[in-house]
Amino acid sequence: MVVVLVRCHVKPGCEEAFAAASVENAKASNREAGVLRFDFYREEDPTRFVLLEAYRDEEGPRAHKASAHYARWRDTVEPLLAEERTRERFEGVYVPERHLGC
Repeated sequence: MVVVLVRCHVKPGCEEAFAAASVENAKASNREAGVLRFDFYREEDPTRFVLLEAYRDEEGPRAHKASAHYARWRDTVEPLLAEERTRERFEGVYVPERHLGC
């Protein structure tokens, strides 16, 4: 299992456009075969968001980044960002089976 945590800081006034594009991306991402879950959150600061992506294996993130919906999301949100996205990557050590879709 591979987990990716992406943090996004958007320009004030761009929050709703960013959220709408990200919800569409999350819905499409959750239909990908290699995705266990793809969640989208807003932090207390309304200009800051988090994407929590969990993939079955190393191929999952590669397939996701090759998808048309990811490219559409990236191109849509890039001009809305106040700063570059940050990304943290984790390897599952203990994950209950119910979270793996078993």
